[in-house]
Amino acid sequence: MGKITGFKEFTRVDRGYKGVEERIKHFDEFVIALDEEELARQGARCMDCGIPFCHDGCPVNNLIPDWNDLVYQNDYKEALTTLHSTNNFPEITGKICPAPCQESCTLNLIDEPVTIKSIECAIIDKGFEEGWVQPEVATIKTGKKVAVVGSGPAGMAASQQLCRAGHDVVLFEKEAKAGGLTRFGIPDFKLEKTIIERRVQQLVAEGVDLRLNTHIGVDISAQELLADYDAVLLTGGSEKPRDLPVPGRDLNGVHFAMDFLKANTKFVQGLHGEDQVISAKDKHVVVIGGGDTGSDCIGTSARHGAKSITQIEIMPRPPEKEDKGLTWPDWANKMRTSTSQEEGCERMFSVATKEMIGDDNGQLTAIKCIKVEWNQDENGRWQMSEVEGSEFELPADLITLAMGFVHPVQDGMLKELGVEFDQMGNVKGDTEGNKAYYTSIDKVFSAGDMRRGQSLVVWAIREGRQCAHSVDKYLMGETSLPS
Repeated sequence: MGKITGFKEFTRVDRGYKGVEERIKHFDEFVIALDEEELARQGARCMDCGIPFCHDGCPVNNLIPDWNDLVYQNDYKEALTTLHSTNNFPEITGKICPAPCQESCTLNLIDEPVTIKSIECAIIDKGFEEGWVQPEVATIKTGKKVAVVGSGPAGMAASQQLCRAGHDVVLFEKEAKAGGLTRFGIPDFKLEKTIIERRVQQLVAEGVDLRLNTHIGVDISAQELLADYDAVLLTGGSEKPRDLPVPGRDLNGVHFAMDFLKANTKFVQGLHGEDQVISAKDKHVVVIGGGDTGSDCIGTSARHGAKSITQIEIMPRPPEKEDKGLTWPDWANKMRTSTSQEEGCERMFSVATKEMIGDDNGQLTAIKCIKVEWNQDENGRWQMSEVEGSEFELPADLITLAMGFVHPVQDGMLKELGVEFDQMGNVKGDTEGNKAYYTSIDKVFSAGDMRRGQSLVVWAIREGRQCAHSVDKYLMGETSLPS
């Protein structure tokens, strides 16, 4: 793979970014791509390591060494075919996936992994530029009807696979546009929506019947789907946000992160007016939660023109560098700084919220916090305790709760169907064996965050593809779809 001595000859180079002062003035993407000459060198660094741990690091099991070598050989068309063999939407993962494959790269043992994510993105970008990405229409139809509920990455991947297998697929989406949280939850500066739209157009050209503004359990009963379709896939995501029940939670100015982000992305995409945006302009913003959603709130607030941005995280500050001998090739807990955090925010760790404070009109004005400590008990379990006398206040005109999601919304469609839930509140379903992705209801399947809980977009694509394999086998008795 690549050049045998490439990793010794060529230094690691990755994509760059436009300057902070420039990029926070708009909601456009700001990544500066590598040229093809540099990409060839980076592909050459793939070291023929014998056991490609990147395969397992990648949830869709991308054939990474293969397309690294093809880019080194300047054979982008074959690289695209190889890339699409495991991933329906590499242009999405190439932009927003945290790249666990790179953490698993053997060269990460010396902190110089192959720039896998950038090479992946370059392959698919080249594919679209050259017109190589075309609809793949099934030549033989099975006559089987499949309903897919939810058009996020899991639903789109499953729909595409099943449509290509010859089934009549109807994809239901409650929003006005397809894409799920990749459409409205992820800001446009991380993922421009033309990228999603061209894939949606491909799905429709391949025969997927896309029905927008259709909320199953509201506009159409779930029982109708059972009566009208040969199989039903539930891919609606994990949308129930984790709340923070402290005094002052109901003050004006306290919002779930996804409400804040969706209001902005819908404005940026022209779906509603500026009056519906939850603005951070000239406000002291506090983001509660240290993950990707919190970072998206930071980047959005910076572009609004926030007066200050503070991100608080209840967990301790991660180490600056991981112990490779203990963690590699797994994803390591270490200090990471997102592009949004680089744009300006104060990050505070080991901090819990005690109270949200408001004025006589019910408007948020401040947040009261306390420092916490984490210690292991006699059984090795981590326990949190408050540090006595460490209370402090921060000015706050806007608080976003970015603490993740607990499980899918159960009211409506799921309760109407009567599917069984696991102990976490997700739709219960296994991923192995003859009943992979089956729910407790006959001919009803589930995949993505609705089944596994909140996770990465690359896991959603994997589950959508694997679920399509199970559905096709259920309908036809056998399948040629990849598992």
